[in-house]
Amino acid sequence: MVHSEGDAEPATTGLLRQIPAVNELLGRTALKDLQAHAGRRLVVECTRRVLRRLRDRIVEGSLSSVSLEALEQEIVIEAEAATRFSLRAVINASGVVLHTNLGRAPLAREALDHLAEVSTCYSNLEYDLDRGARGKRDAHTDRLFCQLLGTEKTLLVNNNAAAVLLALNTLAEGAEVVVSRGELIEIGGSFRIPDVCAKSGAILREVGTTNRTRIGDYAAAISERTRVLLRVHPSNFRILGFTERPSLPEFVELAQRHNLISMEDLGSGCLVDLSPHGIRDEPTASASLSAGVDVITFSGDKLLGGPQAGILAGRREPLERIRKNPLFRALRVDKLTIAALEATISLYLQGKTQAIPALRMIQLSRQAIHQRAACLAERISAHPQFSARVQDGDSLIGGGSTPAQALPTALLALTHSRHSAQELERFLRQNSPPVIARVEQDALLLDLRTVFEEQDEELIRALERIE
Repeated sequence: MVHSEGDAEPATTGLLRQIPAVNELLGRTALKDLQAHAGRRLVVECTRRVLRRLRDRIVEGSLSSVSLEALEQEIVIEAEAATRFSLRAVINASGVVLHTNLGRAPLAREALDHLAEVSTCYSNLEYDLDRGARGKRDAHTDRLFCQLLGTEKTLLVNNNAAAVLLALNTLAEGAEVVVSRGELIEIGGSFRIPDVCAKSGAILREVGTTNRTRIGDYAAAISERTRVLLRVHPSNFRILGFTERPSLPEFVELAQRHNLISMEDLGSGCLVDLSPHGIRDEPTASASLSAGVDVITFSGDKLLGGPQAGILAGRREPLERIRKNPLFRALRVDKLTIAALEATISLYLQGKTQAIPALRMIQLSRQAIHQRAACLAERISAHPQFSARVQDGDSLIGGGSTPAQALPTALLALTHSRHSAQELERFLRQNSPPVIARVEQDALLLDLRTVFEEQDEELIRALERIE
């Protein structure tokens, strides 16, 4: 026992003595080139981290030799990982169009071009070129939304939660907001309507039951403290069966009769009728405004297909009050969001909704996806270790939109002779660029609805890298 321990100790000491100095490693050709590319400071730090790990492995007894070439390679890999952006583009093969974890709606090329144009130089963000005086940043999108939706005024904030918070704080702080119990929803990130109402300073007055709320329930709850009747679209769930909800005209008429503000949180921001594509019961912003709702709120990066934003639209008087709220400045958007949203709304006005990726993906037919999937399946099956077939399946819109409805699609189902479906999923997720797929019944499933056609070749290359 003593003899063995004595033998091990000199071996460990000998290996520790072989650890090179930082400057010795930095003088090697590959690391000199790396410093020119990544900077000396970063390479020095990466070298120190690698040497610390080397020392730990020697002490643990898990290393029998020290190789300068191996250390050099490890430092290069460490530096490359350190310089790689954390926020990266991925290939979304999940079939979820508005995947919240993957950034929701991808921007149209026109939106990206306009964003680059105004962000790489100065712009008239808050400057009125006609008057030669200070202007308002929301003017750039206000005119377009008014033209598209027929509304009197619009405002922009950083997301729909902020829009709801700002509106309630302005219109009902210290007063009551009447809302149906069946509409007290929770969306992603534990965002709950009751919590937003509480933070706004408004007092929530719940009416009706989970599945049935009548117009009489709203009417009975109105008192001298009531300021807003709130209607919330249940965008991320559906209650089926024995249900009842007042019509929008009934809701608006009651608010007008009592001189109250009618407000509707539409959530997803649907601007066009998607029923021809199988998406029903998704209200459009223009329909709510036409019915006379005073203030509506919705998201910019869901069914609208633009950047993250919260849009408030409706009558001028309440929206002017909302704009004067000091919170508006804290929640306002920057020039990048305005540029991307301005370009996206311009596409709607030009009738070019096919240029908006999210809408184009939603409108793709199962037949068109099947044809493309069959071509890829033939190419993938040419590799002896892969088996690929095309099967029917469903895509989801996602993003808290149309929860009970799916889009018929064609799925690429892959199996491998040596790797499980879970291993294939991990290999693709760790690819560069990462490919996000799903696993069902021991097969890796790829839904091309959410894969851009120009990404097909990269998808094939990612699969070819799997040995």
